Amino acid sequence: MARTKRKMNPLVQETPPKLEQRIYSTGAYVRLSVEDSGEHSSETIEGQKKLLLDFIERTLDLSLYKLYCDNGHSGVNFERPGFEQLMEDVKTGKVDCIAVKDLSRFGRNYKETGNYLERIFPFLGVRFIAVNDNFDTLTAERGANGLIVPLKNFINETYSRDISKKVGAALVTKQRNGDFIGAWAPYGYRKCGDNPHKLEPETETAAVVREIFDLRVNGMSYGKIARKLNDDGIISPSKYLYVTGVVKTAKYRDTIWALETVKSILARQVYIGHMVQGVKHQSFHDGKKQALRPSDKWTIVRNTHEPIIDEAVFAAVQKMAEQKNTEYRMNLGKFSDLAASDNILKGLIFCADCQRPMTRYKNVSHGKKLWYTFICPLHAGDPKLCPYKNIREDELFKLLTAAIRKQIELAADMKEMTRKLNQSPRFRKNSTALQERLETANKALRRCEALRDSLYQNYTEKLMTENEYISLKRRYTAEAVETALHISEIKKQIEAEKELTPDNRFLTAFGRFSESSELTGDMAHELIERIEIGSKSSVEITFRYRDEYEILALRLKEAASQI
Repeated sequence: MARTKRKMNPLVQETPPKLEQRIYSTGAYVRLSVEDSGEHSSETIEGQKKLLLDFIERTLDLSLYKLYCDNGHSGVNFERPGFEQLMEDVKTGKVDCIAVKDLSRFGRNYKETGNYLERIFPFLGVRFIAVNDNFDTLTAERGANGLIVPLKNFINETYSRDISKKVGAALVTKQRNGDFIGAWAPYGYRKCGDNPHKLEPETETAAVVREIFDLRVNGMSYGKIARKLNDDGIISPSKYLYVTGVVKTAKYRDTIWALETVKSILARQVYIGHMVQGVKHQSFHDGKKQALRPSDKWTIVRNTHEPIIDEAVFAAVQKMAEQKNTEYRMNLGKFSDLAASDNILKGLIFCADCQRPMTRYKNVSHGKKLWYTFICPLHAGDPKLCPYKNIREDELFKLLTAAIRKQIELAADMKEMTRKLNQSPRFRKNSTALQERLETANKALRRCEALRDSLYQNYTEKLMTENEYISLKRRYTAEAVETALHISEIKKQIEAEKELTPDNRFLTAFGRFSESSELTGDMAHELIERIEIGSKSSVEITFRYRDEYEILALRLKEAASQI
């Protein structure tokens, strides 16, 4: 940075300007990488909550809007449901301040964390506070390249990678020794009291495992076994963990037995006394996400604990499973001569009652005609658990295509209205005025920061007293804060104006497909957020860019009344 002149700033003895107190709508964000153990230390979810709530309570310019939680989510990326909900509330203006325990709770990826702190949050006008790091973007010192936090973010990520590498090597060694390294024991077992790396049968759940194998070896299907267990009031494995307090995550509270749960239990060698680990692999220090591994890569150590199931029974069940798999593979190719198609709506269709993703089911009529139907998997597994509903894919395509065409036509009409508005003198004058105000405010901020930065040099060269230095620094800091807030407000107004241009995301998204005549996967996933199928094949479509559309419609209405 260029050196400032050795000239003493004019001393101003009046009291620094008193800013009007602004109250920030604060989102408190907590995160823990593993499922909360329930201990109330500062690292647990409850510990973080208490720290943040106490901090917000005693900080006069903060008001709690909502507490956001990600329990069991890694900090190396930002694909977390709690964080995504927080950012949605930020974008809609409900939250303008984010508070976390420390930077590592916010994120351990220094590039992404730095991007949020240096670019995204300032752009959105969001204040960020890391309590234990004594970091607040409202008062933080800035270096030549921005806020002085990238180094700490880098250290957080490096620390995570180093720990990942060391822990990973130690866990591989334990796996090879036959030690159990899971967070909780497999259903039917518990960790030994004197050695948590060893397993022993748990009387109540082990009896359920034996019943499942007995039912299967006697010919009962996976789905019927699940229904029987539910009818008998037997708690599912996930709910059992929640009820016994092993995990605190509420999503496990109401889970029931499902076909896949039964199928998974029947395939696990742990029930014949063998330790099988390394089925999934994730390496943070190598940047690899969790993925299933082929069976020849698993770590299997035989006879590590007391078996629950006899090997002969287990072998008979595996033989039945292989026969079913063979039949399934044969049926897959049975009508291969009929034209098949990809599921372009995958991940978009849900049951309106149970909210589960619907399954695409293949139908063949007399071996000559093929079509697809979407069905509710919960109803298919047990009709008592969810009402019957289904819809043919070709019929759904027609409904979606018609609905999307209406939205495209609406976007085209609104784009034309927007174009005419942009050409009006009032709109042009307002846009020009905003840009001029922004430029003026930026110049004022640069002047404040330059004056403040020159104070220390003047003080060290004894061109001013300590009291004069402190007084002027307070003044310029206050002016800089006030100007920065003013800039943030102007930027918000400029962004709001962009909603009234052809760059509006609703207009650009739907306009992109204005020439498309058929429904495609790209079109569906770009324009549709969710499709719910109800009884009697009713369809409810939730489109994307709803907020952008509503803001545009409101602004166009307001602008029309002014012109």
